Amino acid sequence: MSAATMTATQPTTGAAQTKPHGPLRRALALSKPNPWQLTLAVLLGVLTIGASVGLGAASAWLILRASQMPPVLALYTCSILVRVFGISRGVLRYLERLASHRVALRGMTELRTGLYERLAAGKASATAFFKHGDLMARVGADVEAVGDLVVRGIVPLLVAAVLSVASSLFIGYFVPLAGVTVFCCLLAAGVLGPVLTIRSARIAEIEASNGRTRVAAASLTVLEHADELAVGGRLGRARADLEAGERELYSGLDHAARPSGLAAAINELAVGVCVIACTLLTIPLVRSGALATTEMAIVVLTPLSAFEAVTGLPAAAQQLYRSRTAAARVLDLLDAAGPDAAPSGAAAPDVVAHVAAEGSREVASPTRASSGIVHPVSSGPLVATGLTCGWVPSRPVLEGIDLQVAPGRTLGVLGPSGIGKTTLLGTLAGLVPPLAGTVTVDGRHIDQLTREEAASAVAFIAEDAHIFATTVLENLRVVDGTVDEERAREALAAAGLQDWLAGLPEGLDQMLGQGGSTVSGGERRRLLLARALLSPARFLLIDEPGEHLDDASAEALTAGLIAAAHHTGRGLVVVTHQPAGLATADDVLRLG
Repeated sequence: MSAATMTATQPTTGAAQTKPHGPLRRALALSKPNPWQLTLAVLLGVLTIGASVGLGAASAWLILRASQMPPVLALYTCSILVRVFGISRGVLRYLERLASHRVALRGMTELRTGLYERLAAGKASATAFFKHGDLMARVGADVEAVGDLVVRGIVPLLVAAVLSVASSLFIGYFVPLAGVTVFCCLLAAGVLGPVLTIRSARIAEIEASNGRTRVAAASLTVLEHADELAVGGRLGRARADLEAGERELYSGLDHAARPSGLAAAINELAVGVCVIACTLLTIPLVRSGALATTEMAIVVLTPLSAFEAVTGLPAAAQQLYRSRTAAARVLDLLDAAGPDAAPSGAAAPDVVAHVAAEGSREVASPTRASSGIVHPVSSGPLVATGLTCGWVPSRPVLEGIDLQVAPGRTLGVLGPSGIGKTTLLGTLAGLVPPLAGTVTVDGRHIDQLTREEAASAVAFIAEDAHIFATTVLENLRVVDGTVDEERAREALAAAGLQDWLAGLPEGLDQMLGQGGSTVSGGERRRLLLARALLSPARFLLIDEPGEHLDDASAEALTAGLIAAAHHTGRGLVVVTHQPAGLATADDVLRLG
């Protein structure tokens, strides 16, 4: 085995910013909106604004007619209409919100579920080049932005289109020219305002997107690694980067506010012009007796309510642009997993052909001994040949790696921090594509395995693996949902956490904080190792098992992992920068 090292470099993360054709249309198709529920939401929206228009018209007629002091019974019918319109507007608005949010929330669920399924069934390296903060933004805020399009974009646009025509026809029934005027003013407010708002959104997206991503990444770094940064004296620098990202974000938002403010001014100007024009058009008709004064009130005052339909269009246009941008980011993540990713549980065609060529060989399932730790059945080795690791082709981190780990054999990888040990493990696990060379398991390339096959073959336990905000038992069940309390206790004992578990008030049902905030660094590492021991994988790749532990504890833990691998017949690759504990390893690969 040999390893040629280069100057350690930090991986440059990111994703190709390719924008697929029709990203919003593709994202909406993945969200699978129910057309009948969407139609119901639009209908309820039309009835809601229609009730507002009816309330405005009935109120205008009632006020002017009441000033003429007619018999009370002459006002009775209209007063009832005012009450009906007033009450129904609130009820219909509530029902419209229920219907539209139901469509939106189901769409978010479908899109997020489809995203997770595609990532699970696709390339294991799909998320390797995304920063944690950026990845969380794509599966969180970006998916929500696509779902918000229904509530804040599609429904308001369709409602405005229907109500603009209906209101213009209603006013045109009394004064045709006034109806045309109202339609032109509604059209101006409904087109110019959104156009300026989209321009504002474009400015905000271009100038603020970098700041938003920078804030997300910096915030996550500070929240998850505050203690380590403080010890290393880099917490101040991380905070300064967060503040710089916030300044960049707010600067872009301030610049974008100018077109948005102009759009709001155009809407108010259109309302004023419409009312004045309708007044001027009806005065001659009233004087000539062709139009009653009550009808004049309806023609002049009803547009005030009609414009409620287009008031929300600038926000709808902004949401349309925001959702389109978010859809492109979500689809970038989907496409990174592979456009032809096999569904969960199915092998890709090239894998099927490979297996068929080898005959009817069956992959044996792992077994469990009396302890809760999995004993995988022996299989072929994990082999790396001529491997070059790195994140950027022009700057490889490690070159010329040749290694082989058979089931029941252990390999220690020793080297200083920053030399590329974690990158090597990620490449062996299939999470980081190799820049050159091959990684095979059972003679098959690691990137040809389905997600289920890869999970049963290799498990990568990263130093910063996630601890979920749930119980101890559920955190262990991440690798195997069938883990019971007995197996969980045995795995925790094997990781040296029996005393810690005994001290927990609720035992295995004890809730842990987000990211392991309620446990110490050493306890967190041991908990991750207990999770690894319950994994059905035939090869374990463990990154720095002794991190946050004293030298004696780290040496004992590493030696225990090696002994467990020998006992269970599981292959083990353990990475560390300390030679303690590797004395019993079958092989040691020294980097640097």
